[in-house]
Amino acid sequence: MGTASGAVALLLVVVLGASVSGSSGQLQVGFYSKSCPSAESTVASVVRGASAADSTILPALLRLQFHDCFVRGCDASVLIKGGNNNAEVDNGKHQGLRGMDVIENAKAQLESVCPGVVSCADVVVLAARDAVAFTGGPSFDVPTGRRDGKVSNLRDGDVLPDVHDSAQVLRSKFRASGLDDKDLVLLSSAHTVGTTACFFIQDRLYNFPLPGGGVGSDPSIPDGFLSELKSRCAPGDFNTRLSLDRGSERVFDTSILRNIRNGFAVIASDAALYNDTSTVDVVDSYSGLLSTIFGPYFRQDFADSMVKMGSIGVLTGANGEVRKVCSKFN
Repeated sequence: MGTASGAVALLLVVVLGASVSGSSGQLQVGFYSKSCPSAESTVASVVRGASAADSTILPALLRLQFHDCFVRGCDASVLIKGGNNNAEVDNGKHQGLRGMDVIENAKAQLESVCPGVVSCADVVVLAARDAVAFTGGPSFDVPTGRRDGKVSNLRDGDVLPDVHDSAQVLRSKFRASGLDDKDLVLLSSAHTVGTTACFFIQDRLYNFPLPGGGVGSDPSIPDGFLSELKSRCAPGDFNTRLSLDRGSERVFDTSILRNIRNGFAVIASDAALYNDTSTVDVVDSYSGLLSTIFGPYFRQDFADSMVKMGSIGVLTGANGEVRKVCSKFN
């Protein structure tokens, strides 16, 4: 997202609905209703305040959950800061990751009223849920009760999807985390909001392997769109940012899927979704004019996939810990 997985060898336990069974204990909607009744409203208030100061933080928080959950599961391992650049967050796959300060702010406020109760892992998931709603996306319940992990290793981040991955590789990485082709398309649709740095499309514009040998521009990019992208991202420009969803970067909608279908995907991994029959059908199913009437229903299905992703490899019960500060183990 942004860019932005397989949590291989991790246990994925998913039950769509109000609760998700863990290895010991359960995730459930309203987990903190008695132990910290203001937990969810506190997180929402912090996210709203952060977005008032910087609206770009909303897609960043959505990307943060993706990056957390696809590495070791949703355990807040991505928030740990290492002293020797050897923590998970130091992996190059996490380049440009933001929003950790918002999570820390929310956690500090929660610690002042409910010390040692609300996990950082849950704050990440709640903040992403609120970010979706605040960009005009669906409002939905998320089960909570996660515990924070006690491991954060640099190389763990290698499993994250990459912008250069083919559809087959993306599908494999998602399957390794218990997610299917529909989830792949829906979660990639989070790119309906936010931007990406030119760094992530340099190879697609200037160093793409060509069928006859040599390198150049990705031949699947329409000429007009290619010129548009090159005008924004000159060779060697890694920092300029451009919309992931051409023409609709601030609104949560299905425009990203129409752009993918029509050849206007910005990053290669989004474009790849229309190069595989397994994902083409999913993209098309949400791109039709009548889907809002007869289904499938994008907003509800996106929410379901978010809940499903939020259940990857969760620690519950006596497993893990509840950190006092999200950036370091207790």
